[in-house]
Amino acid sequence: MPQTIVTNRLTRGRDALGLVAFLFACLIISGIGGLVTATSVGGWYTTLDKPAFNPPSWVFAPVWTMLYVLMAIAAWRVWRSPQTDLRRRALGAFGLQLVLNLLWSFLFFGFQQIGAALVDIVLLFSAIAFNALLFWRVERLAGWLFVPYLLWVGFAALLNLSLWLLN
Repeated sequence: MPQTIVTNRLTRGRDALGLVAFLFACLIISGIGGLVTATSVGGWYTTLDKPAFNPPSWVFAPVWTMLYVLMAIAAWRVWRSPQTDLRRRALGAFGLQLVLNLLWSFLFFGFQQIGAALVDIVLLFSAIAFNALLFWRVERLAGWLFVPYLLWVGFAALLNLSLWLLN
């Protein structure tokens, strides 16, 4: 078998494994956040005064699942790009925003600290914007894949601020 065919198969296998790993990592973070959220969403959260634009509870799970899948695909696309300092920084920024994302669930739902969660979500929004910019500089589609996430977290920040002001 020619060397190029073997190399292409190995590359495709590595790429597929990489995508599975990014999907797994993002969905694990999503699952942990979901478990933390479940501790309060049926109790404490229902007692909060909410703004008129608060979406129904059923909206959050499918939206977040879609966003985590888009995040994973974006990170995977960057990971597949040539190894450069920019790629390393972009993937580091990806890890940071994932940590801030998970932290928000703990602050808001786990510890029921709306104000602390608001600080976190502002930092998260900034980290996502920075991450999207770095991803875009490495691979344009990867940057674009972060736009829905950035928009949703902007909306979530507005919702978080409203909940903090109302409660």
